[in-house]
Amino acid sequence: MAQDDGALHRYVTSSCHVPRRLSPTHHTARRPMSRAVTLIREGGCARITLFNPPVNALSRRLRRELFAALCDAEGDDAVEWILLRAGGRCFSAGADMGELDRLHEAPSLPELTRAIESGPKPCVAWLHGAVLGGGLELAMACDYRIGPPELRLGLPQIALGLIPCAGGTQRLPRLVGLAAALRLLLSGDTIGAGEAQRLGLIDRIAPRLHAEAEQQQEAWKQAAHGVRRTRDRRIRVPVADVAGWLDVQYRALPQEERDNPACNRMLAALRAAVYEPFDEGLRREWALHLECLESPEHRDRVEARLAAGQGGRRCAVPKAS
Repeated sequence: MAQDDGALHRYVTSSCHVPRRLSPTHHTARRPMSRAVTLIREGGCARITLFNPPVNALSRRLRRELFAALCDAEGDDAVEWILLRAGGRCFSAGADMGELDRLHEAPSLPELTRAIESGPKPCVAWLHGAVLGGGLELAMACDYRIGPPELRLGLPQIALGLIPCAGGTQRLPRLVGLAAALRLLLSGDTIGAGEAQRLGLIDRIAPRLHAEAEQQQEAWKQAAHGVRRTRDRRIRVPVADVAGWLDVQYRALPQEERDNPACNRMLAALRAAVYEPFDEGLRREWALHLECLESPEHRDRVEARLAAGQGGRRCAVPKAS
């Protein structure tokens, strides 16, 4: 795919400009939006639900409707906080394999994560099932993450010759530390709820079928108590010389992994996470992601995956390490 300079410019310069509603409709209990995204107002909560079976792939249609729902909730003075969740068997298995070359189309996934994180109202992610790729990038942009014990989380983009495009390389190390982030990003492995909570990737483990009102109240209470945005957290590093340490880790990888061009670009994005301001790191990640999209290695890996019947609309969760 040729790089879309206009899309890159929109991402670099955009922010979530929230429209203020002249006549808020908070008195309406339910506002239907579409089959892909619904917005329900309940008290001070705006409950946004993704529903794009079978795995809630982040198609352009879903992104467009989710962005509209976020702006609607942020612009409603009666809404105090946002609960982001999904219907079906998983929160989201990430991008639609058939639309990988359309991820830059507005609203892009980076624009969505920016809208979530920069909004003035706390956003809580209620996760379940698989939370992979772009689905996890959405969750990491939220202020608080809750999920059941059977949760599986991961950023498997490297298997397709890609790096994350919506802040995965910038937010993950801020949540779990640089060493754990490097391991998860280069392996593409998934982890369970217990390890995710221990690392700091999720904040709380709770049974999925608990009393929903109580869950929401607890989530709101936690999110309201001054939780720092992911972007504002400091990265825990294993050594002072991060650049040298990353070089050592790269040389220690098997040759087969080093032959994947996304590997070197992943390390470049992590260097930016450590040494550059957050927004500059996002710009660097986006540019590196576009380079991966244009590579023949990425196209070969996608064609092989599609030929094997492992398209993005199947929830093919990698085996946990």
